Amino acid sequence: MVRIDPGTDDGAADRGVTGAVEPVEVSTCTPDEVYVLLGSRAEGLTPSEAAERLAAVGTNVLEETPHPRLVRSFVANVTHVMAVLLWVGGGLALVAELPQLAVAVWIVNVINGVFSTWQEHRAERAVQALRRLLPTTSRVLRGGAEVRVSAEELAPGDVLLLAEGDRISADARLVSAYELRVDQSALTGESRPARRSAAPLAPGPGRPAAEQLNRVFAGTMVTSGRGKAVVTATGMRTEFGAIANLTQSMQRELSPLQRELATLSRVVGAIAIAVGLLFFALAQLFTTMPLERGLVFAIGMIVAFVPEGLLPTVTLALALGTQRMARRQALVNRLSAVEALGSTTVICTDKTGTLTANQMTVRAIVQDDVRIDVTGTGYSLDGDLRDAGGPLAPSPGVLELLRTAALANDARLGDMDSDPSGIGDPTEIALLVAAHKAGLDPAAEAVANPRVAEHPFDAVRKRMSTVHRAGGHLTLRCKGAPRELLERCATIRCGSRTMPLDDDLRARVLEWNDELSRDGMRVLGVASRELPDGFISGPATEAEQHLTWLGLVGMLDPPREAVAAAVGTCHRAGIRIVMITGDYGLTAESIARRVGIVPPGGTVRIINGDELDTMDPEALHEAVMAPAIFARSTPTQKLRVVAALQDLGEVVAVTGDGVNDAPALKRADIGVAMGASGTDVAREAADMVLLDDDFASIVAAIEEGRAVYANVRRFTGYIFTSNTPQAVPFVLFGLSGGRIPIALDVMHILAVDLGTDLLPALGLGAERPEPGLMDRPPRRRDEHLITGAMLRRSYLWLGPAQAAVAMVAFWLTYRAMGVDVGWLELPDSGPVYRAATAAALAAVVTTQIGNLFAHRTERSSIRTVGLTGNRLIWIGIASELAVIAAIVYLPPLQTVVGTAAFPAWLWLPLLAAAPLLLLIDEVRKALLRRFEPHEEDGR
Repeated sequence: MVRIDPGTDDGAADRGVTGAVEPVEVSTCTPDEVYVLLGSRAEGLTPSEAAERLAAVGTNVLEETPHPRLVRSFVANVTHVMAVLLWVGGGLALVAELPQLAVAVWIVNVINGVFSTWQEHRAERAVQALRRLLPTTSRVLRGGAEVRVSAEELAPGDVLLLAEGDRISADARLVSAYELRVDQSALTGESRPARRSAAPLAPGPGRPAAEQLNRVFAGTMVTSGRGKAVVTATGMRTEFGAIANLTQSMQRELSPLQRELATLSRVVGAIAIAVGLLFFALAQLFTTMPLERGLVFAIGMIVAFVPEGLLPTVTLALALGTQRMARRQALVNRLSAVEALGSTTVICTDKTGTLTANQMTVRAIVQDDVRIDVTGTGYSLDGDLRDAGGPLAPSPGVLELLRTAALANDARLGDMDSDPSGIGDPTEIALLVAAHKAGLDPAAEAVANPRVAEHPFDAVRKRMSTVHRAGGHLTLRCKGAPRELLERCATIRCGSRTMPLDDDLRARVLEWNDELSRDGMRVLGVASRELPDGFISGPATEAEQHLTWLGLVGMLDPPREAVAAAVGTCHRAGIRIVMITGDYGLTAESIARRVGIVPPGGTVRIINGDELDTMDPEALHEAVMAPAIFARSTPTQKLRVVAALQDLGEVVAVTGDGVNDAPALKRADIGVAMGASGTDVAREAADMVLLDDDFASIVAAIEEGRAVYANVRRFTGYIFTSNTPQAVPFVLFGLSGGRIPIALDVMHILAVDLGTDLLPALGLGAERPEPGLMDRPPRRRDEHLITGAMLRRSYLWLGPAQAAVAMVAFWLTYRAMGVDVGWLELPDSGPVYRAATAAALAAVVTTQIGNLFAHRTERSSIRTVGLTGNRLIWIGIASELAVIAAIVYLPPLQTVVGTAAFPAWLWLPLLAAAPLLLLIDEVRKALLRRFEPHEEDGR
């Protein structure tokens, strides 16, 4: 909030603007004092004053924190450890006069860098969404005339004119208000529009901004009524701007998979460099290998141990995961979020619009000591009235109760068949819907009973009433807080009779009120009376007495239908759910119990925002690990809860739909926004958007995330297996002092890693979630993607067998083409050598077929999943056979890769060796199942 120095002269021409900004508590000021403090007047600023203030404090826009330029981001994406190794490898290739190899390696780096940079660029759009949420124009008074100006031109001291449907452009202090209600759900998370008043607040301790009832805020919307307000803050100085600044300051944490890949890059890089340098040094010390050959050898070892295809394969597998999630109503903004979901241990969820439909619904009516249930959900007209025996026709007393609730009502319904929504307070919309279910037409009732006077809701009276004329009679219709309204009643409607309201009947009504409240309902009392003509303009205190009590109406914002089942799945999967809401604690607890977040008979601690602010880090850590609901929470407090959970090692998913959720959505390991009801701000800040706003879709996405991680492990092992046959030729080359020719050179390795292996690996990435996947706890935080068992399986079991087949094919080709000499006398150039390398390359590709099926399961036999359950695997096999055939027989590719055609009959032993790795891995799995049966992988 700002104070603009108004100067010493009251005249507009002499009114100066210093641009000084200082705190001012305008909530306790009278409207006249507000004008003085903000250097304004009832007729508004003059155009020249507004221009001066804009120059002093700036335009009413949200400023964007500068983000790294695309060039800088691209450089970061091509200078990580694995990328640096490839740059170095390309440089060494140039030194060794292998320009084709250098270009091939560098192109891989550039493609990966461009893709990663584009993904980051798309992710940083939250502030643009905030800007779109602000209106483009506003109605103001300038020099006494009503004008419409650009929202950017609003200045402190401008007088805003507010009406139903207006989106508010700046923070302001009300100086007049008539039946004004503002939807602040996007800013505060509260489900009901808040009534606003121009009355000054009593001085006292600092109140949260949203609880200062005479203030309105940028980004909120007027749902009913009208008012006039003086602008107190614009741009980044608004409450909305504070959230924008908080959102921009949040740095995204690396996902578990990103951290694993970073670790993998360092480990693989260290291994590749160490092996390359070691064998280069040994070759130079103990052999007569020329330096140029030594460089080729070092490059080969580095490229052999760096899985160039891993990062693009992971990226493509995550992209496949996003497609599967989209089919399950979850749209992913950030690829790494796919896997992060699978490791989620805690979901921090909002209440309104996430667990609930944000549509109040009448669920019960109590009249004449009888409870009548009302079916249906939200604003849909589907539903009826019923008791224990089933549907029933409403009695005349119930119809009168609902008629009164519909007439003492400022909401209205649209075309409910085409657009099931309404305008006004959700509570009043719910009453209109309930009247429809009872067979009444609220619009027709309003015509038959025209309103001639009204007594608006008052926070002190806690009720509202309207006066209607029908058939020459005046009737007062009233609804409000049951206890306060009951005190104004003298009689009670019992069936078709009206009888005195004695103490026993009053006590019974209050018992019903308490029972409905314990069920989590918001309860309203309804009453009426006949009025003489003289009471049309009488005061509320006189009109609202001697009332006839008609009954109670209980309503709630219902949970979404699929939420309870989704919560149960989360519990089975070992995922905790923590509710963080801007709503009231008891309301939040009621919803939490209804959907199963708090189990039957379970206890939960309700922590309000004020209490949260007093907690030290240790107390907060203890609170977040126990069953707790965080109510009346601000964006900053929500961030504290998320950060505390992350400090304790939890992988946190945060759901939300409002502007107030954006900072926490961005801070979380995985931010989940509502697609249908959520704001653009929340959707842009989140990693994932639920297209159907269904909490159950989060569970489906978590299942897909877990499946993606399992699939990444599958194809990582698959890719690592081929590293051994790629490295063995260089080891033999080095140990022999260069006398055994290199069976697979660097171009061949790249052909495998980036050509033949990609599509088959993606086939593994498309494996469906395992049965029972969501009945297991999340994987441990310290569980790594690369395990010792995976490395042993790839490098010491499957890899050596594959290398042996490749070397036999290499040697056999020489024999088939008439070269009958020993290993140390084989030629290392010419058509026969190139044909032999082509055969070795083909052997790696064909044995990868068996390797592919072997990696579909970790410990179970291939029989459990079959050979035909994954269509992409067969597409991958067909593609790699087509690629290797092209490399062997097409002259352009022969020139690039360095191959030549070998005798056609050699394909018979090569294809016969295809199932070899599957067969030997079946032996390994059988031994594991026999000696360690308790560790079955669940397939």
